[in-house]
Amino acid sequence: MQKNKIADTGKAPASDKKVLLGIKNLKQYFPIKGKKGVYVKANDDISLNIYEGETFGLVGESGCGKSTFGRVLLQLYHQTYGRTMYYGRTLDSMSPKYIDDTMKDLPERYKKMSDLAGERDQVAKQVEDFQKKNSNIDALDQEEKVKYYAMLEQSSKTRKAAEDAYLDIVQIIGGLITSTDLGAVAQVYRKLYSASSDYKKSKDVLDKLNLDKGFTKNMLENRKKEGGDIASLNQKISGIDVKINEKQAEVNQKMSAVDAVRKEIDKLRESCRNNKDFAVHDANRDDGIDLARLSYNEMRLLRRDLQLVFQDPYSSLNPRMTVGQIIGEGLLAHGYFASNGDQMQDYTMSVMEKCGLAPYFIHRYPHQFSGGQRQRICIARALAVKPKFVVCDEAVSALDVSIQSQVINLLSDLKDKEGLTYLFISHDLSVIKYISDRVGVMYLGNLVELASSEDLFAHPTHPYTEALLLAIPTTDVDHRSKANLLEGDIPSPVNPPKGCKFHTRCRYATDICKMVTPEFLEVAPNHFVACHHRKEIKAQ
Repeated sequence: MQKNKIADTGKAPASDKKVLLGIKNLKQYFPIKGKKGVYVKANDDISLNIYEGETFGLVGESGCGKSTFGRVLLQLYHQTYGRTMYYGRTLDSMSPKYIDDTMKDLPERYKKMSDLAGERDQVAKQVEDFQKKNSNIDALDQEEKVKYYAMLEQSSKTRKAAEDAYLDIVQIIGGLITSTDLGAVAQVYRKLYSASSDYKKSKDVLDKLNLDKGFTKNMLENRKKEGGDIASLNQKISGIDVKINEKQAEVNQKMSAVDAVRKEIDKLRESCRNNKDFAVHDANRDDGIDLARLSYNEMRLLRRDLQLVFQDPYSSLNPRMTVGQIIGEGLLAHGYFASNGDQMQDYTMSVMEKCGLAPYFIHRYPHQFSGGQRQRICIARALAVKPKFVVCDEAVSALDVSIQSQVINLLSDLKDKEGLTYLFISHDLSVIKYISDRVGVMYLGNLVELASSEDLFAHPTHPYTEALLLAIPTTDVDHRSKANLLEGDIPSPVNPPKGCKFHTRCRYATDICKMVTPEFLEVAPNHFVACHHRKEIKAQ
C-alpha cells in the first residue's frame, strides 16, 4: 500500500512545562432557531496550549466568546469542530470508545486522509505557481488580487482539514500508519481497547476502596484526638484491607492481559521502523485524551478533574441547600463517599477551612452569607473533588473591589497548595495582569494575541490589544492623549466580516485584511499574533 506523506502538523513550540490541555482548531457554533444553516459563531478556530500549574488569562470585550470557550473546554457545550486534548490522564487509563470506533473503519479513514492530503497539495501548488508568476502581489489589479486571496483562504482550509484527518489516526497509532497491513493494526488496537476497558473497570473499584480507606484513616485520627471510640473504625479499615487485596490481585491479572497486547503492538512497530517515514509520523503519537470525542458517560468520569467557578455567587448556589450539602453534592456524585455521614462531613469542613470559611458555617444557607463568602463556597465546591483544571469565569466581577483582592489572593494560594491550573476569564485588564502567567486576547470568537502577561502588557502587537490597553483608565495625561479608543460596534457573530474580523475597526487595515484570515503565528519567542500588519504595528 502506497502511503502519502503528510508533513507539517502545526505542533506548538516545545515548552519546559507539561501541557495539560492542547486545543487545536476549536470551533463552537450555535444554531439559530427557525433559521436553517444559520449559526452564531461563538468560537471560531482557536488553537493554544494551557500548561500545567499556570494561570491562563483570557480577556476581550463582552460577547467575544470568552465564557463559551471556558465551557467548551469542560465540554458543557459539545464543540462543533476541532480537538481538545487533555493530558491529566493517559489514553490507556481512560480507554475511550473512540479508539475502537477509529479502528473499526480505519481503512475508510485512511482513504479520506489521503484524499484530503491530495487536495491540500493541489491547492498549495496553485498558490505556489501564482506567486512565481506574480512576484509583486501589490501590483496586481483588483480582480487578480481577489483570486489570489481566495486561493490563500482555500489553502488554509484544506491544510487544516488534512491535518485533522491525519491526527485522528496518527495520534493513536503513530508510525504504524506506515504499515502495509492496516487491517492487522486495527485488529490489535481493538484487542487493546477491550483489555484496557476490563482493566479500567477493576481499577476504578480498587481506587474507590483506597479512597475510602484514606478517608476512614483521617476520621480515625480525628477520633483519637477527641478521645472517641475507635474500635469500629479499626474494624472497618481491616475489612477494607481484605477487599483491597482481593481486588488488587484481579487488577494485576487484567494488567497482564493489557501488557500482552502491548507486546503485540511493539512487534508491529518494530516491523515498521525501517520505513523512512516512521519517525516523522511516530512523533505525532499522542497519549492525551481528546475530550471532543468522548461519550457523555466518559466525560462524566472526567468531571472531577475539570471544574468551574461561576461568575454570579448568588444564582449559582441552591438556596434550599446548606453549605455542607452544596459542597458535598459533587463528592457523592463522583463516589468519593457512599453517603453523607460523619466521614464526609469531616472532609467537607476541612475543604471549607482551606477556602477561608469557618467550619461551623456548614449547616447555614446561602442567604446567610455575603457575596465574598458565597464565592468562597463556590470555590470550595469546585475544589472538593480535587480537580486539576478550574475555569474561573469572571469569578470576581460581581464582587466589591475590596473583596476582589481577597478572593484573587485566595485563588492564587490554592493554586500553589493544590497544584491547580486555571483558565481565568475577565474583562478587567488590571485583574488579568495581576493573576495571569500568560494572557490570550479574544475578538469575535478568535484568539488574536497570546503572550506572557509581562510581554503582552509591555509589547502589545495586535491593534485590538493595543486599543484595549490604551483604553485602561489612568491619570497619565500623556497616555490619555495617545488613547485610540475603539470605534464602532463589534460585528455580528452570525455574519462576521470576511478575512480578519477586526478589519472593520482597525486603522491599519488593507485589502488583504478584508479577504484573507491571518494565520496565528509566533512573531517573538512565545508571543503569538494573528495580524497581516504586525511588523508595521511593532514599528510604530
